[in-house]
Amino acid sequence: MLLFGCCGPWRLRGRMSDVPLLTTMDQFICDFLVGKNFQQLAINFIPHYTTLVNKTGGIIASENLDRIQAALKEAKLKDVADIIEESLVAAENAPLDVAVIGESGTGKSSFINALRGLSCEEEGSASVGVVETTMKKTPYQHPKYPKVTFWDLPGTGTPNFYPHEYLEMVEFATYDFFIIISSSRFSLNDALLAQNIKEIGKKFYFVRTKVDNDLYNEEKSKPMSFKRERVLQQIRDNCLANLSNIGVPEPCIFLVSNFDLDDFDFPRLEETLLKELPVHKRHTFALLLPNLSDTSIEMKRAFFKEKIWLDALKSSALSFIPFMAFFNGFDFPQQEKCLNLYQSHFGLDEKSVKGIAEKLDMSVEEIKSFTKSLDFWLLVKDDSIAEKAMKCVECYCSVNGGLPSTIFQFFKIYFLHLKFINTVADDAKILLHKTLEILSRRR
Repeated sequence: MLLFGCCGPWRLRGRMSDVPLLTTMDQFICDFLVGKNFQQLAINFIPHYTTLVNKTGGIIASENLDRIQAALKEAKLKDVADIIEESLVAAENAPLDVAVIGESGTGKSSFINALRGLSCEEEGSASVGVVETTMKKTPYQHPKYPKVTFWDLPGTGTPNFYPHEYLEMVEFATYDFFIIISSSRFSLNDALLAQNIKEIGKKFYFVRTKVDNDLYNEEKSKPMSFKRERVLQQIRDNCLANLSNIGVPEPCIFLVSNFDLDDFDFPRLEETLLKELPVHKRHTFALLLPNLSDTSIEMKRAFFKEKIWLDALKSSALSFIPFMAFFNGFDFPQQEKCLNLYQSHFGLDEKSVKGIAEKLDMSVEEIKSFTKSLDFWLLVKDDSIAEKAMKCVECYCSVNGGLPSTIFQFFKIYFLHLKFINTVADDAKILLHKTLEILSRRR
């Protein structure tokens, strides 16, 4: 069978039974476009969405989910599209301000640099030193995501600052959440800060830095009895006891190393922040997650797949409105631009790949040999995209008759987006494992 779309002819090879089965989310879009019972779709909507975002919490607020469900029940499809668009715009434009607090020498600035993907010697990095180098609150924008700002706040335990002046000076109410850092014991000032943060209704997290130093020192001093997990548990227990003694009940503590963010508790910190941030801030935070583990890559993939699905659902709703264009063209230049955007978010853009190649003493061509997303033409020639789109069109035609090319193009675009994001995320994991393997052999 040969179909013609905006990008040229697509030939469907093999039996339709060979095409991979549609996911539950794909089927929901099919059912929507077919115009099946909207009351039943309204009932299914929230359970389907909850399944889609079970790892990340999602970017649509519960009140907006209820509004979408109510609009679906009454078949007010323009309202459905408007609410989704409102939620997507809020998520894409949300600023994120992160306060990092701690006494002098605890590693605040190094922590900020690590989150921004910068070394301490790179231009624009936060100033690092063993004496107090942060004399006032200093903003550091993320180099790739300018809406994200990390604030290096002055320490509270140095002679330069006094706790009673501190809260007013740093303007506490302006930050989305607070990370309170210590490289040893948390202080009474830390506890007072946590209490005030709680009173203004914001979240705070205790981060115990330089855990790698503690492990190194312990292993050097007690080589025969050293056990990594036991030492980590002792550090955690000491922090809990310390904070409980100074008035912080049930504190949430994360052990990290600023030079090995993929180790210890940093992945758990990422996951916790994603779940506890306001919904419209989660997308912004997910974008800046470094590819430190399979978990962080999967969380980022989940956010993009949610956005793709919501965009498709919005377009499906618009398809029922007379004279409303429910999707734009997606020619080869647009497809390549879309793929490049996903590559940038996952650290697979041209500049990043060159940097990784140099780090691993490999050529860019070698990296391309074990990845798939770096070859644009190979991806867009994948026949399975057209076949899955055709499967959805058959569902549509069984109810409405005919073979509208617009429906085929809509599904082709939808599945191309999914193909791009899945291939890029898979490649990010492959490259992460390859990097860890090579660096491990060098040690």
